[in-house]
Amino acid sequence: MCHGGAGELRGQHAIWSKLDFHTRAHATLTSTRSQRFADTLKLGNPAESPRCTICHHPFQSVPAEKKAATVGQFEGVSCESCHGAAESWLRFHTRADITHADRVNAGMRDLKNLHVRAGTCVACHQNLDPDLRAAGHPELIFELDGQSVAQPKHWRETNVWSGPQAWLVGQAVALREMTWQLEREPAAKKTETDRQQALRWLLEKTSGQNAPDATLQTWSDQLARTVAGKAGSATPTRAQLAALVATSADFKNAAIPQPLQARRAERLVLGLDRLLATLKLEKKSAPSVKLDQLFKDVQSLPDFDSARFAAHLAEFEQVLKELKPAQP
Repeated sequence: MCHGGAGELRGQHAIWSKLDFHTRAHATLTSTRSQRFADTLKLGNPAESPRCTICHHPFQSVPAEKKAATVGQFEGVSCESCHGAAESWLRFHTRADITHADRVNAGMRDLKNLHVRAGTCVACHQNLDPDLRAAGHPELIFELDGQSVAQPKHWRETNVWSGPQAWLVGQAVALREMTWQLEREPAAKKTETDRQQALRWLLEKTSGQNAPDATLQTWSDQLARTVAGKAGSATPTRAQLAALVATSADFKNAAIPQPLQARRAERLVLGLDRLLATLKLEKKSAPSVKLDQLFKDVQSLPDFDSARFAAHLAEFEQVLKELKPAQP
């Protein structure tokens, strides 16, 4: 009624309910594949196991007395999963005299803050217990901007440079979470160490800072907060793009193990894709074609060839340099 009515934000509920993949999160648990994971881990019915529903159906864990009759059996990831429990702000948050700060103070999650937004999403879009991964659960790579673009927006972004900003904040929060997991779950070291070090490398290149070993978790969180607290603009975005495309020499270093190089390249290509999107180039433009080649290079990490990737990355850097200065 409210978010599908005739007001300025009409259509929000229709977009979310009909197009957003979060509404179908619970359905995933009814698949044969999910049952196979559950059987391997002796979880019973995945649609009822807290190990699964914590992300795919959060309302499952809400006490019955807290749920209205309208909460369906297959609610999936609903409004309150992201915006926070609405009991304290639901009845007044649409009033014209209520500010965004008033809503946040009343308990609504401040998703306009990219640091808060990334922290809200990363838990389910990256954190994965080692035994779930071993059972066959797909690997999760958290990428806030790319995943937001893939999700039909039922909200508005007021800054045209919010994409690159969201990408960097998301990567920093992802590193924070990986570091947290490695410190608390020794079993994760077998699968997460290369991913963590690759992401650390990417953030060091992007930010121009050296990440300290002893306080890596704090450093990455502070980086996310700092970037989220600034207004996005063209200048830092182009500087970040230039810094990342200039890393071909790193992939020529034979002392770096191939698995780590492959993870670095994987993260790098995803980052280049999000930063390049701000240039609004045609799909057949030279940079877009070269980026497609880089994606092909990382399509199979076990077969990754550092030398080939380095050569293609150098070519990509060159075509970017040849873009006309007037290019937006």
